[in-house]
Amino acid sequence: MKDFFKYTFASLIGSLLGIALIVGLGFGGLIFLVGSIASKAKDIGPQVKDKSILVFDLATNITDTRPISTTGEALQEALSGDQPATITLRKAINALDTAAQDEKIIGLYIKGSNTPGRTGLANLQEIRQALQRFGETGKKIIAYDVNWTEREYYLGSVADEIVINPLGVIEFNGLSLQTMFLSGAFDKFGIGVQVTRVGKYKSAVEPFIRETMSPENREQNLQLLGDIWGKYLQTIAPSRGLTIQQLQAIANEQGILMADAAVDSKLVDRVDYYDEVLSELKELTGKEEDDKTFTQISLNNYTRVPEVAEVASGDVNSKNKIAVVYAEGEIVNGTGTPRQIGGDRLAKELRRLRFDDKVKAVVLRVNSPGGSASASEVIGREVKLIGEQKPIIVSMGNIAASGGYWISMNADKIFAEPTTITGSIGVFGVLFNIQELGNENGITWDTVKIGQFADLNNNSRPKTEEELALIQNMVDSIYERFITDVATARNLPKEKVAEIAQGRVWSGVNAQKLGLVDEITGIEGAIKFAAETAELGDSWKVEEYPQSRSLEQRIFRSLSGVEAEISTSPIDPLTAEFQKLQQELASLRAMNDPYGIYTRLPFNLRID
Repeated sequence: MKDFFKYTFASLIGSLLGIALIVGLGFGGLIFLVGSIASKAKDIGPQVKDKSILVFDLATNITDTRPISTTGEALQEALSGDQPATITLRKAINALDTAAQDEKIIGLYIKGSNTPGRTGLANLQEIRQALQRFGETGKKIIAYDVNWTEREYYLGSVADEIVINPLGVIEFNGLSLQTMFLSGAFDKFGIGVQVTRVGKYKSAVEPFIRETMSPENREQNLQLLGDIWGKYLQTIAPSRGLTIQQLQAIANEQGILMADAAVDSKLVDRVDYYDEVLSELKELTGKEEDDKTFTQISLNNYTRVPEVAEVASGDVNSKNKIAVVYAEGEIVNGTGTPRQIGGDRLAKELRRLRFDDKVKAVVLRVNSPGGSASASEVIGREVKLIGEQKPIIVSMGNIAASGGYWISMNADKIFAEPTTITGSIGVFGVLFNIQELGNENGITWDTVKIGQFADLNNNSRPKTEEELALIQNMVDSIYERFITDVATARNLPKEKVAEIAQGRVWSGVNAQKLGLVDEITGIEGAIKFAAETAELGDSWKVEEYPQSRSLEQRIFRSLSGVEAEISTSPIDPLTAEFQKLQQELASLRAMNDPYGIYTRLPFNLRID
């Protein structure tokens, strides 16, 4: 019996050690295998065949930065071969410009989608300009979709041939802007809201206290839509051989056009099925009719071609760096999440670049509706300090308003797109309390304190008149600081800044006229200007920040594969509305300023 236990125990220990060894070797082997694949993929990358068509899938989202993937998502992406539905703006522009000069690329296919991407208006502008440059080389562009939305058509309109399905429609009915108002829901659930603000156009608080837009908010929104729609028509008209007046008449009188009507209106060139377009693409690439498809490479894969990737980085052998820093998302105190602009985190990054002697200039790409006033000031201070040592240029993306403008104003130059949403120079405070909600559910509070304002930050009751006056005084002081700093940074009379501030939102083109923006150009123009200002000639390279912070991102971003469909599926209208509500509530979580004071764009402004 003694030997039985001895050998059994020994066998058990051996089995456990064996399992541990196998698991260890298995995990290590997996890491080794993934590392090997990633290394080889990086060295080889996708290959471009002769007589290839570059495929631009309109389901692709063009964003400033790639969203952070979880380990599971990155593994799934790598193992399935599916390409992510997001490409960064600089990669997309660089790929299109490189393809225009690539002898192996003979044309471009703009491929429609039943789930169009949600690329921002300013980013669409830069992509369309790159598509135009591609077409100017004489290479053919063909665009096909079943149903064309305004966003898709904005890009597709550069094509030599725009094709629509026989049962397809084209939406050409103008732009609308919608705000979701929550005050009724707060009343229903017993959530109290008190606000303080400065600026008659500072409408960010309206969803909390109103059920409709104020006259001032409606006024600024109509002008903003008018600016954007005017630029939209102005851009499309020459490509289609139509006047702005003719396009406006189509929007007013028809709005949604069936295929034949779209041809008659000259918005599209012909009506065909996909297989007929496919036959044309096969013919262009020298394929036979019985071949399954044409010679192609997706825009996403083309960005991974080693020669293409190198172009975007500039002179890789140069020691001179131009740092492109992305400030994207809500501005919050602390470090924030990867999808937010943490005041402390971004300030630390800028501080490190300020002391890096190899960094000769900084381009701050801002895509933010704003957020915490104190966090904006922390970031703005670092921008100012960089400017005392080296050039710092701001490139505004889709939105750079309120706190987004605060962190931009001290740059040497500010660039924006015509459709950039900016301005919103104003301050507001929003103060929630759950007294009624708690009382209705049997919850009460009682407080003892030393000092009249000791429980100022208590959310269990409404603020008193004295407390509201105290907070209003803080809001007034911050607003005064805001307009004073704008006047100093932009070399404008303070009276003029006070007039154009008031929390009013401006388009990029109007912001330039008002002196809030210097020039209308995109991110690549801002980078080139930074190089010129730093007197670097052609000896410089671009490095982007924040850099990838996770192992799986560094490994899987270099994996390549053949083109695959972007996995998309249309959502039903009810789900779409629920997602909008989730977005509104997500913004509430970002409101973490200790005193509830913000410099933020009107609440989740959405243009459709």
